Amino acid sequence: MAISDLDLPLGVLARSLSSPAQLAKALARAVAEALRVAIETQGQATLVVSGGRSPVAFFEQLAQQPLDWAQVVISLADERWVPVAHPDSNEGLVRRHLLRGPAAAARFIGLYQASASLEDAALKADQALAELPPIDVLVLGMGDDGHTASLFPNSPNLHDALQADCPRRCLPMLAPSVPHQRLSMTLPLLTCARLPLLALQGQGKLETLSAALAVGEVASMPVRALLHSPLEIYWCP
Repeated sequence: MAISDLDLPLGVLARSLSSPAQLAKALARAVAEALRVAIETQGQATLVVSGGRSPVAFFEQLAQQPLDWAQVVISLADERWVPVAHPDSNEGLVRRHLLRGPAAAARFIGLYQASASLEDAALKADQALAELPPIDVLVLGMGDDGHTASLFPNSPNLHDALQADCPRRCLPMLAPSVPHQRLSMTLPLLTCARLPLLALQGQGKLETLSAALAVGEVASMPVRALLHSPLEIYWCP
């Protein structure tokens, strides 16, 4: 299967790259150009990214792009409820691989704060996100189960997080098969991004995307909520 074989919704663009390295370079260039245009037209730019292992090469490529980084605000679509120093922290990943060199001048709005409970942590993250300017560029990934950000199938708060009128910017989420509890932006905030991008690697992710494009409940594969125009998909084998 190739990404060109998929029946994509009208207005959804797909780009096929030859390798993870080429994907990282192409994605970094596209994101930097969109941020550059936003800075030129409105004086600042906002980027929201996800964590995990896949974005590391992209982060390192993006950090090398010539930008007025002091005018960029960066935040996370989701976070594991662990301290920033923990190896699984998304914020820690961004600080190690993206916020370095000239890119360290960007303003970062994190989701994690020490709290007595996950719900309290989500409320604090919700308050922090009140300071987030409108999102210019959103870069998400997708799990083999069809989750995106930390919107996992069967998570207790998933129904609320997927509501178009959800009043919360961030909700506590549970990842059924992994150890850490999560914090995730809700659908209204994610879908307000001017340029949403979905980055995928491997044949397995292409098959998951094909399944998500088929008719079915959004709650069973939450990425379905984002598979509409505007969206650009970057994929490599």
